[in-house]
Amino acid sequence: MNIPATMRALRQLSHNGPRDMRLITDAAVPTPGPDEILVKVTVAGVNFADLMQTYGRYHGGPAAPYLAGFEAAGQIVAMGEAVTGLTLGAHVIGTGYGAFAEYLVMPTSTVTPVPAGWNDEQVLGLVLNWGTALAALKILGRVTAGETVLIHAAAGGVGQAAVTLAKHYGATVIATASAGKHETVRALGADHILDYHAVDVTAEVLRLTDGRGADLVLESVGGATFHASVAATRRITGRVVVYGIASGEAMISNRELNFIHPIQVMGLHIGILAQTAPHLFAELMDELSTLIAAGVYTPGRPTVYDLADGPRVLAELEAGVTTGKLALRP
Repeated sequence: MNIPATMRALRQLSHNGPRDMRLITDAAVPTPGPDEILVKVTVAGVNFADLMQTYGRYHGGPAAPYLAGFEAAGQIVAMGEAVTGLTLGAHVIGTGYGAFAEYLVMPTSTVTPVPAGWNDEQVLGLVLNWGTALAALKILGRVTAGETVLIHAAAGGVGQAAVTLAKHYGATVIATASAGKHETVRALGADHILDYHAVDVTAEVLRLTDGRGADLVLESVGGATFHASVAATRRITGRVVVYGIASGEAMISNRELNFIHPIQVMGLHIGILAQTAPHLFAELMDELSTLIAAGVYTPGRPTVYDLADGPRVLAELEAGVTTGKLALRP
């Protein structure tokens, strides 16, 4: 395949938010390193991490100016010399810096094939959304049938996957979402849906669990919501898995964990998991394949926009008016 020298891409110029993101047409097409592949991007996933990065708040992310985006699906057009197990022309989903572009370099540690019978749009979210939800529920959360799971931001990409999976594993789901998104979450099978703008989430969770608290909390919001999550978690055996800080950082002290909230708090980042525990990442991908075969995880239906609309899409994500998976087509 003839690979051009330059490409269309979205460049973030500053750390002042998505308003400083621009479409350019002369970005250099990257070259894969020894353990990397070059993918011709069919579609790129939009995630909250992309929004955080436009403000420079995503830990380990690139400094401005940079090519935006973390997730994409497409066709392999070049491979590094050390790459094995992949073939030119295959369609894959994976992550890498600069996904909002026509071409993207991906480390092979985060790459998985597009499932048979699926197109590239349908597979968006397999690693970042479904992989994160599954890791939070099973690897770290150790959810079992009959337990109660509190899932925040349940109408988002990870949230919708988490509700679906938690119900599949036999849990009772308490979900939080703004009022306009309740029908979306209810259709996924959530048992209770709370409007975090209108109710005291901690009090409602305690009421719904007869004062015991949730056995497992999936926490992606941070800030005051993190403290509400901790207070709503069952003492001693309750687990909180933290995989996001959308509303900012929050702290819990060793004194609180010892005397006030004796619970289990764990952190999760799917990229770090893939890099440092590749055997667990492989298990996740195998389990997702099983869930696909069983019809639990069905092809996604992202809302797809043109690459040039990226700044507006991120602004709407920031405003909280979006639902489900969002994507950009270069």
